[in-house]
Amino acid sequence: MRRINGTALIIAALVATIGALAFPVWSYADRSGTGAANLNASSVATQWGPLSATDRDFLVKVRLAGLWELPAGQQAIERAPSEAVKLAGDHLVVGHTDLDRRARDVASKLGVELPNQPTEQQQGWLRELTAAGGDEYQLKFANLLRAAHGKVFALIAQVRHTTRNSLIRQLASDANQTVLDHITMLERTGFVDFDGLAREAAGASTASPSGPPAPSGGVPQVPVPVTPSGDQSFTSRPVPPTMAPLPQP
Repeated sequence: MRRINGTALIIAALVATIGALAFPVWSYADRSGTGAANLNASSVATQWGPLSATDRDFLVKVRLAGLWELPAGQQAIERAPSEAVKLAGDHLVVGHTDLDRRARDVASKLGVELPNQPTEQQQGWLRELTAAGGDEYQLKFANLLRAAHGKVFALIAQVRHTTRNSLIRQLASDANQTVLDHITMLERTGFVDFDGLAREAAGASTASPSGPPAPSGGVPQVPVPVTPSGDQSFTSRPVPPTMAPLPQP
C-alpha cells in the first residue's frame, strides 16, 4: 500500500506540474483577449489586406481633421492680421482638400462609413476661433491647430508601422507628408507655445523619462560620424511618399 500511495503521489505531482506549465500557454497564447486575438477579431478581410479597428479609426480621424481644420484655414486667410498665419491657413486648406479626397476614396473602397461633421470638441475650437480677434486669434489658431496636428501625427506613425492594408498604408504616407507640412507652417507663424505643448504631453504621460544624463557643463566627446566603408558608389535618393510599391518578384 505504501508503494501504491507513493506512486500515486508522484503521478499526481507530475500531473500538477504539467498543468502548471500548460496553463500559461493556454491563458496567454490561445485564449481570446490577447493582443493577437483582439487584432484578428477586430479585423475584416479586404482585397488590399486585413483592415483593423485601428485602420478604421485612422480613416475617421483623417476625415474629422479635414472637417474642422479646412474651415479653420479658410477663416485664417480671411481674418488673420499676419501674412504668416494667412499662409499657414492656405496650407491647411490645400492639404486637407487633397487629403480628404484621398480618405473618402479609400473609405469607399473599403466600405468604411465616415462622419459628415466635426466632433463637439472640434466645433468648440471653431467657436473659440470665431470669438477671438487680433493677436489672441492668431495665438489660438496656431496653438489649437498645432496641438491637434501633433496628436494625429502619433496615430499616423502607429498606423504606418502596423497596418496590413496597402490602401491604409499609402494614405498614412500621404497624411504624414501633409501633417508635417502643416506643423511646419504653424510653427513658422511664431505663435506656437512649445512650453505649453511639452507640459500637456508630460501631463498625459505616465512613463518615466529616459535618456542620457543631463549635460554637466563640460565639452562632450565628439562622436564618430556614421559613414559607409569601402570604395562603393551610392546614388539612391529618398523615395517620394506617394510612389507605388515595387512589384513583388
